[in-house]
Amino acid sequence: MHFLDGTELTRDQLTSLLARALALKGAPAASRALDGRSVALLFEKPSTRTRVSFEAGIVELGGHPMVLRAGELQLTRGESLRDTALVLSRHVAAIGLRTGAEEQLRGLAEHAAVPVINMLSPLHHPCQALADLMTLREAFGSLEGRVLAYVGDGNNVARSLALVGGLAGVEVRVAAPDGYQLEREAGAALFDDPAAAVDGADAVYTDVWVSMSDDEATAGRRREALAPYRLDEALLDRAAGHAIALHCLPAHPGEEITEGVLYGDRQRIWDQAENRRHAQKALLELLVSRAARAG
Repeated sequence: MHFLDGTELTRDQLTSLLARALALKGAPAASRALDGRSVALLFEKPSTRTRVSFEAGIVELGGHPMVLRAGELQLTRGESLRDTALVLSRHVAAIGLRTGAEEQLRGLAEHAAVPVINMLSPLHHPCQALADLMTLREAFGSLEGRVLAYVGDGNNVARSLALVGGLAGVEVRVAAPDGYQLEREAGAALFDDPAAAVDGADAVYTDVWVSMSDDEATAGRRREALAPYRLDEALLDRAAGHAIALHCLPAHPGEEITEGVLYGDRQRIWDQAENRRHAQKALLELLVSRAARAG
């Protein structure tokens, strides 16, 4: 079983995984699911939270994180993705990939004999969505019927929230300007008015306006189009009284979020960043145990 866009999970599996993540947060050393085993972490893109959370989580599970950067692999000298997958599968319990090319992720998964985890791709960021849902569950106790409003660029984070959040019973609303909106097939309720999307929501979420994969030549145009979708105190006030602000980070205060919201008392952003580790530990437990049973 791979974890490429999050829809590989059933609702029951997702519910159990989130419960397990919360349990592991309370007892970080409770599992030795990776005792004596290694996990390959392939980074074709820079990373702070993904790398730190995966490395720390794998160590807490008793394993060894094997960090591999693009320039350190024979892939850069013409070795095939198939051969790379076959070789890594002989040495590690799972493979994580952070990539700028969706075909790299799919190709690795096609040929690997161990679970492949999407640590970020152009279309999806499902590990982030797991941490987001864990944070909502931690804040509110249940997910069914909760409303999460995402404002800004309809990117990979928004898509994963729609797909994985919908699986969990969360109503995901995405507010974005024309040309930056998520496709309807992702399952979110789509808005062009951020205030309408946020009305009564339990959580309000945003992300950077110019990401690693965006062309800097278009950065000014993107900022201009997305400026009305800034997460500020006035927009957060339109949500439910108990609403929390979320951001997957890195943040740019003054652009997509104000400093007051980012560091204020109505956000769970730093819990959200920590929860990457716990959610990914629960995911690794699930994937590695299923692979062992299948083998």
